[in-house]
Amino acid sequence: MRILAIILTVFLATPVLAEATVAQVTVVGEGKSETAPDMATISLGVLSQGKTAAEVMRQNNAAVANVLEEIRSGGVAARDMQTSGLSLSPVWDNRSSISGEERIKGFQASNMVTVRVRDLDRLGEILDRVVGAGANRFNGLQFGVQKIQPLADAARQAAVKDAMRKAELYAQAAGVRLGRVLTISENGGGAMPRPEMMRSAAAMDGMSVPLAEGEVSVRASVTMVFALSANEQ
Repeated sequence: MRILAIILTVFLATPVLAEATVAQVTVVGEGKSETAPDMATISLGVLSQGKTAAEVMRQNNAAVANVLEEIRSGGVAARDMQTSGLSLSPVWDNRSSISGEERIKGFQASNMVTVRVRDLDRLGEILDRVVGAGANRFNGLQFGVQKIQPLADAARQAAVKDAMRKAELYAQAAGVRLGRVLTISENGGGAMPRPEMMRSAAAMDGMSVPLAEGEVSVRASVTMVFALSANEQ
């Protein structure tokens, strides 16, 4: 029985050993797919200053409420608005007191909101609205797509085709035949969207805001291992 167990162990291990010693080529494939954006994400808010913390918070709350109301009036649903930052901090006097201690001369409050605009035809109008309602902080605008999966899958397919093209090229150059795929692995965090066009919205003065939508691209990267075999004579 002991001899039989040893024979079985060697027999079962043989395919694994053969797989490990087969000639291989490893390549990395890159893929990208592009489309026009159909949504935008804006980071905006209100910065208020005043003598007391309570006064500043009242001013800030009222201004943010007006901004949110204008956003809703622009057709943005509640699920597409989210508070992304709220702060209250002292404003220090640069001049030192007689005792040498720093003095607080007031307070400032900031409330930032992230807004998704799914109707790009109304984007410029919404930006005009929020400026008129009191928004005075803009951390940027990013275009995107609502359904990213089809775009990501197209990028993955392109990445696999690119890897297969490279593997075939290397096999031909080396004078060998390209065999079957041994492994496929996706690199990084998977297919990732990369907006081709970013726009800051910090210099708006109530006039119509010019916007360039550009394109949104999704990139994917895969590592593939292929078996190689000698050309038949």
